[in-house]
Amino acid sequence: MNKYQKLASNTLIFAIGSFGTKLLSFFLIRLYTGCMTAAEYGTADLLYQAVNVLYPVVTFSMADAIIRFGIDKAYDNKKVYTTAMAATMLGVTVLALLTPIINKIDAFSGYAFILYVYCYCSSFKQLASNFVRARGYVKLFAADGIVSMLTTVLFNVIFLVFLNMGVTGYILSTILSDTISFILLTLIAELYKFFDFKYLSKKFFKEMLKYSAPLIPTYILWWITSASDRWFVIDMVGSSDNGIYSAAYKIPTLLMFVTTIFYQAWQMSAIENKDDKTISKFYSQVYGAYSSLLFIGAAGLIMLVKPLTYLIVDNDPEKNYIFAYHYTPILVIAMVFQCLCQFLSSIYNVRKKSMNSMLTSLVAAAVNIVLNLLLIPSMGVYGAAIATAASYFACFAVRIFDARSYVPFRVSFFKMFVNLVVVCYMAFVAIKEPKMTYLQLIVLFVVITVFNFEAVISTLKKILSRKIGKNAPKAQNDAENNSIPAGRHITMSGKINLNKITEDKNDT
Repeated sequence: MNKYQKLASNTLIFAIGSFGTKLLSFFLIRLYTGCMTAAEYGTADLLYQAVNVLYPVVTFSMADAIIRFGIDKAYDNKKVYTTAMAATMLGVTVLALLTPIINKIDAFSGYAFILYVYCYCSSFKQLASNFVRARGYVKLFAADGIVSMLTTVLFNVIFLVFLNMGVTGYILSTILSDTISFILLTLIAELYKFFDFKYLSKKFFKEMLKYSAPLIPTYILWWITSASDRWFVIDMVGSSDNGIYSAAYKIPTLLMFVTTIFYQAWQMSAIENKDDKTISKFYSQVYGAYSSLLFIGAAGLIMLVKPLTYLIVDNDPEKNYIFAYHYTPILVIAMVFQCLCQFLSSIYNVRKKSMNSMLTSLVAAAVNIVLNLLLIPSMGVYGAAIATAASYFACFAVRIFDARSYVPFRVSFFKMFVNLVVVCYMAFVAIKEPKMTYLQLIVLFVVITVFNFEAVISTLKKILSRKIGKNAPKAQNDAENNSIPAGRHITMSGKINLNKITEDKNDT
């Protein structure tokens, strides 16, 4: 199996396990907006974003380190998992001591304890999930995604619909889902066999920390870019507007859902092929197809933004959620560049250039803060959306030159410019709704699809070509075959055989 086929195979497995669950999560928005007021939903989203920024700090960003070191054959997996778990235990202990202080913050008043429990459970669940993926249990990872989503839905229905617990019910649903997920992953993958304090090594902890520590400010800076606008909106406009703004974010996350599935597989391929002599060509091919699909997807979402908004949010005019579509097109463009930034970050991960990731994220955060302060007072929520899009674009502009100094690969800036102009005009049309709005959007969607078609097709040919695999040197094929030991197996149907969970990196 060549590297293109391997990437496609892993992407497919992650898609089977994740896409349905992500789509279901998308439609949960209607439940949230139906059971909570705009102000309550704004508060719930704020707590969710708070955990996102606390989590990497508490865990020393070990969930990222566990992927980088867990996939690399040069490191002992027992050392990797034990070190990551011990570091997380230390972090959550310190956070527990800080909970009384957190409770004094107005935005978290009354929610400090449940916020801590949320962060605690999420931290260990993420560690276990990433270690399973690093070990190559791709089907188990996918199966866990399904279980997590189903339990989240179940608990949301119980706590929001039947018990009417509002914000607390929203958070509690995730806590219980993460707890169940961690327990199942630990038992099925026998992760407890990888945890033993005798494998703790000060030297190795420093090595992992050297990689992960710069990622902590990176996460904080990334949070500033992606979530600080909510705080500015609440402070300058109000909680209700933040609830509408949070709802507007949900359609763009469809793009992130799909790309996250790809990135989970791509992250593994990038690390596994880090020393491949054709790595530049590999990146060129994958980046070309990936960016083309992103712009096609963005154009499709902008074209359907209004009907999708009416589909997923509560249509009660008094709650004002239906006006979210006014801000969504701008956020779709923002999401495109966020996804491209994520792709480029894989180069920093592979080359262990965490500092570069942090510095480029600093650019995005600085642009975001400045533009939020300048635009929100005069433009309201539109200003927040524009600030977000501009900050991600700024980060991309820096990374596209910096990252390619470590892994040189081809980029068509002309193609990027054309794509950007078309989707920006589509966003303008979708927001202003001039005459023949839908006709214009459909025509522009067709244009951008045709324009990007060749890049997608050429990559598909690489994936589907059997000639590549057949022409590979025998020694290489033997090496790939020998890297797949007999082990445990999880069926594609999701039925788990505890005696046969695969240990190969690409059980397909």
